[in-house]
Amino acid sequence: MEYKTITAKEAKEMIDHEQVTIVDVREADEYAVSHISGSILLPLGTISQTAMTYLKDPNEKILVYCRSGKRSAVACEQLEKIGYQNVYNFGGILDWPYNTNQ
Repeated sequence: MEYKTITAKEAKEMIDHEQVTIVDVREADEYAVSHISGSILLPLGTISQTAMTYLKDPNEKILVYCRSGKRSAVACEQLEKIGYQNVYNFGGILDWPYNTNQ
């Protein structure tokens, strides 16, 4: 299965109405400045090694973002390679028009 690319609006709808896990693949210092409420930090450089610790169910809906969308695309590919089935890339926090934790 290939990951899906969705818009920020589609991601917000899923967050508001479905059971999803939001994954931020930026670095800890970027996350500390601002992140989407409820997201967990799994930096891209460690995601292959740490995903199974934090993402227990390979069938759960996982929404992935970074700063601009490049790292999140790579992270989605990595998550699929290790067996995650419902992976969605909604790009970067730069394109997120909704509230963030700051």
